[in-house]
Amino acid sequence: MAYYLGIDLGTTYTAAAAERDGVVESLTLGNRTASVPSVVYLRDDGEILVGEAATRRATTDPGRVAREFKRRVGDPTPIILGGTPYAAEMLMARLLRWAVDRVCEQQGEPPKAIALTHPANWGPYKLDLFTQAVRQVDLDAALMLAEPVAAATFYASQRSLAPGSTVAVYDLGGGTFDAAVVRRTAQGFEIIGSPEGMERLGGIDFDEAVFAHVREAIGDALDALDPEEPAAQAAVARLRQECIDAKEALSSDTDVSIPVLLPGLQTEVRLTRSEFEAMIRPAISETIVALRRAIRSAGVKDDDISAVLLVGGSSRIPLVAQMVGAELGRPIAIDAHPKDAISFGAAIAVAQRRGAATPESITTVLADNRPPPPTMSSDAGRRPAPPTARPAPPGARPAPPTARPAPPGARPAPPGARPAPPGPAARPAPPAARPPPPSDRRPAPPAGAAAAKSAGPGQAARQGSNDRPAPPAPARSDGRPAPPAHASTGARPAPPGQGSSGARPAPPSGARPAPPPGRPGGPTSGPYQTVTGHHSSGGYPAVGGSRPASLAEDRTVWIVLGVIAAVALVVILVVAISGG
Repeated sequence: MAYYLGIDLGTTYTAAAAERDGVVESLTLGNRTASVPSVVYLRDDGEILVGEAATRRATTDPGRVAREFKRRVGDPTPIILGGTPYAAEMLMARLLRWAVDRVCEQQGEPPKAIALTHPANWGPYKLDLFTQAVRQVDLDAALMLAEPVAAATFYASQRSLAPGSTVAVYDLGGGTFDAAVVRRTAQGFEIIGSPEGMERLGGIDFDEAVFAHVREAIGDALDALDPEEPAAQAAVARLRQECIDAKEALSSDTDVSIPVLLPGLQTEVRLTRSEFEAMIRPAISETIVALRRAIRSAGVKDDDISAVLLVGGSSRIPLVAQMVGAELGRPIAIDAHPKDAISFGAAIAVAQRRGAATPESITTVLADNRPPPPTMSSDAGRRPAPPTARPAPPGARPAPPTARPAPPGARPAPPGARPAPPGPAARPAPPAARPPPPSDRRPAPPAGAAAAKSAGPGQAARQGSNDRPAPPAPARSDGRPAPPAHASTGARPAPPGQGSSGARPAPPSGARPAPPPGRPGGPTSGPYQTVTGHHSSGGYPAVGGSRPASLAEDRTVWIVLGVIAAVALVVILVVAISGG
């Protein structure tokens, strides 16, 4: 299906668009992006690579790479690539030839007509050089269009613009600046007055300003690098790209951090939007003066201008819209795709010239696959604060309390008893934890033990003199008797009044006494209490009394032995009497 092709050969990027049956859409020239860098690379065999392929070679072999050659059109001094001289307009023609071949390969057929754009301030000499170079690569341009006219044509396809309306075009691209006043006619648009421009001002100059800011911040680190070393070349190229990303990010953010990764130096340089605006404000002021000259040459007043069109990638800088709006006081029209506006307008203009469409009948399809500019914030490296408390997973039992409740039937501790130290912080229950079996729960101690614990000092002495054996251990719920308090280690029970209440246990006979609680290694020095044979949360309270439990048990043994001896004596007496 026949189509019309419009190509914008920019200083830094080249874009293309096609008009077909009233629909205009962008064409993908790169492997991943719609536009490609305006860069060429001369191989050893004489073949010229353009776009992304040339950019990849620029790091390792910069002597064979040319960029920003649009600024050199009309300069008699040739550009040397690998020892071979090239005119700037011929490099533009080579780039144009590659773009047309790429489009023909994608569309399956050549276009019916091609429209090419050029800066508005190009005179007849530069236009003639460019036209001859295009013919040398076997291309025929049906329309040579000034960039402001193409931008106004695209604007008319988006907004209603009656014939006779006047718009001012502020085109700040990657390497050049154009200012012109155009008027809508029945056939299209025409430039009124003299267009103004600056061939050495654009986004690449702003990139250099950011790079100079980084260079000043890091001292002589760049000067110390060997320009012939591949690692140094790659590091500098990466740093320049970081500066470009930072400039673009400042259009939507207030400050950025530029990573500096050089051999022997890894750091960051902070740049705020106010600092960046201070760098470029003088240059923006010069462009506004040029725009004023173009309006004055057109013989129109500010109130006669319907809108001011901001075109070009660098026009997305917020300072540009602020300064232009403050100077003219007219509506500012900023396109969402300023890099594609000129190529779209060129395709519409050549279709209109052939009678195939008008700007009002065009439907625009902005199928731009380019990623948005990186958003670099000072807070990018900060992680969000974690929540104060993590919610428990479903099905998990609540965490146990810090202190274990007293067993049923137990009496409160006597006055003056030392309170138990706080237990260790309970760990959160694992997800979907199963409740413990009933056999793990210990029964309450006998009432006698609780009564003995609650006895005072005077009652403890009398209880120790009763010479009663210790009460039997209560049976567990599984039917087995519970082991005595000293069964696990063989140590004897704690002295009276010093069980689970937090006092130090009594050492077994012959053992060295435990250190006092305040010294390291004592019962209260760690998260757990040191209780012989049991953890403080699992052992029973010790029986109260003023004497050690070992003496009470010895007395019981002696009583048993005495009873046995008495029985033996009685038996002997009975035998003796009966025998007598």
